[in-house]
Amino acid sequence: MSVKVKYTVAEHGPKIEQFLRKTLNLAGLDVRFEMAENETVHPEFENPEIRVKFDGPDIDLLLANKTEVLLALEHLTQEVLGMPGDDHTRLCFDANDHRMLRIEELRVSALQAADRVKSSRSPFRFNAMNSRERRIIHLALRGETSLRSESEGFEPRRNVVIYPADMPSSPAPPPPPPRRGTGGDRGGRDGGRRDSGGGRRRPPGRR
Repeated sequence: MSVKVKYTVAEHGPKIEQFLRKTLNLAGLDVRFEMAENETVHPEFENPEIRVKFDGPDIDLLLANKTEVLLALEHLTQEVLGMPGDDHTRLCFDANDHRMLRIEELRVSALQAADRVKSSRSPFRFNAMNSRERRIIHLALRGETSLRSESEGFEPRRNVVIYPADMPSSPAPPPPPPRRGTGGDRGGRDGGRRDSGGGRRRPPGRR
């Protein structure tokens, strides 16, 4: 069954372009961008309907601090378009093919970590990642039957742990202390709950 296309350059491109040109101009960033539809190198991990590609003299500023600015632009654009959370993977921002290279890096890291867990029978914990990168780790291991992957912890320090399939999970960590004057910190939308991949099916939308 084909998946219905919700976002096209013809319909949503003008709004994306208007927002990005204004934002980039206000930020003083000398970068260019172009939009393409249904263009992806790793469709098994990401299959966006619109891909926005950046280049230009200030491209390193978009990629600094683990692509912090690039991801912020992507998130703000999703908000401008009114995209619900389940649709966020339909829009992808990239610069110098960084995202494509990062997907391959995560895929290889997941397979290497899986081999390590199989041989050592000890859990392997990745460094903290955003939800999109955690999803790539889970998908890379979805065919494994002798192990499972789970997301644990609280945002923004949520990470993936790989366990032997028959090993119990580590105790859930305590929630972070409340922030002063904010009424408390619930640890992000996911809280401290786990979601898993590898040999188990995860509920939709859990990353």
